[in-house]
Amino acid sequence: VQVVESGGGLVQAGGSLRLSCTTSGLTFSDHAMGWFRQAPAQAPGNGREGIAAISWNGRFPYYEPSMKGRFTISRDNVKEIVYLQMDNLRPEDSGIYYCAAGLGISKTYPVTSDFHLWGQGTQVTVSS
Repeated sequence: VQVVESGGGLVQAGGSLRLSCTTSGLTFSDHAMGWFRQAPAQAPGNGREGIAAISWNGRFPYYEPSMKGRFTISRDNVKEIVYLQMDNLRPEDSGIYYCAAGLGISKTYPVTSDFHLWGQGTQVTVSS
């Protein structure tokens, strides 16, 4: 089973990026999907924080409240891909962004405990 993120890179503050995530070895449409990020090691409080999650059918997106408005999660079950659209990026958005798959969403915001399959992450760097 694999979860693979792509689309990270370097962007200037105020810019946008769209991350993509694909899976293999699992039935994509049976899984809720989530996006998380981890700040650089030198940043204070660099634990993995939730950004967004989306139900198996795409009908129910959930956001960490502080992320709502600039980040948009979506999925295409035909293409078996989940996206994270990131707009108006800020330097503090820099970090490693992880995609994850799970069997359900237990809260109205993304929590790591809902997800048991994780990608290796993709680096996002926002320059000031």
